[in-house]
Amino acid sequence: MTSNGTGTHGATLKDTAPQEDAPVVELRGAGKSYGNIRALHGVDLAVRPRQVTCVLGDNGAGKSTLIKIISGLHQHTEGEFLVDGEAVRFTTPREALDKGIATVYQDLATVPLMPVWRNFFLGSEMTLGPWPVRRLDIARMKKTADDELRNMGIVLDDLDQPIGTLSGGQRQSVAIARAVYFGARVLILDEPTAALGVKQSGVVLKYIAAARDRGLGVIFITHNPHHAYMVGDHFSVLRLGTMELSADRGEVSLEELTNHMAGGAELAALKHELAQVRGVDVEELPEAEDLQAPVAASEETP
Repeated sequence: MTSNGTGTHGATLKDTAPQEDAPVVELRGAGKSYGNIRALHGVDLAVRPRQVTCVLGDNGAGKSTLIKIISGLHQHTEGEFLVDGEAVRFTTPREALDKGIATVYQDLATVPLMPVWRNFFLGSEMTLGPWPVRRLDIARMKKTADDELRNMGIVLDDLDQPIGTLSGGQRQSVAIARAVYFGARVLILDEPTAALGVKQSGVVLKYIAAARDRGLGVIFITHNPHHAYMVGDHFSVLRLGTMELSADRGEVSLEELTNHMAGGAELAALKHELAQVRGVDVEELPEAEDLQAPVAASEETP
């Protein structure tokens, strides 16, 4: 995205320069219920330009429901959902895309046997010529894809190679570059490093930082506190559908973040139970007070 609020492909977006610190996307007390099942409750989240907001949580914590609300797949049933300070209620993902909110899911929504450049423009192909003899503008799509990938620091020798031949980290990077090109202001990344090794995870984290530096607000969904702490500016931890922790980078250490993610209070209770079992040595485990302290601090009311 360029500094004047225009996507590199020419889509005009709302100029956020006068209020650089104002949240692009904000949830206030948001929640989602499916009948009698409350999947999300009382969630506050603010996504600002040039920031990586990390949302952490174990399986069943509510991360997927949160993604679906912001990306327009599901509607919230309580609280407020604001984009540029205005309340919205998306009914389709297309409405979220029109507001500059793009989501990159774990499966990446790519066609493995298609070339890289075809996947880059999948569903939004460039064409030339009049109807009904309009045809794909292959040369322009290849050049544009190559230019945009290089702008993100991604250099591929052959854009005609099937995208399925790329590594997992490279495919994630192509998906990120594609979202930037098509005018995303907020980029949601759903567990992008979950199935990757250490080296490929590093590649993805590098391009997450590159997206932030280009002015995007990034929502990084992960269950790995170490990956989150490498690039995150703000950390939100979900547990059983509620926000257990919301803190800026300077307010929480990696150790505290890990304890919140692991469930410090639950681990303390587990240590107490293990102490009653013969043959289990709990002397080397952290003290219960140490595990509970970060959790207790987050539960204090102002």
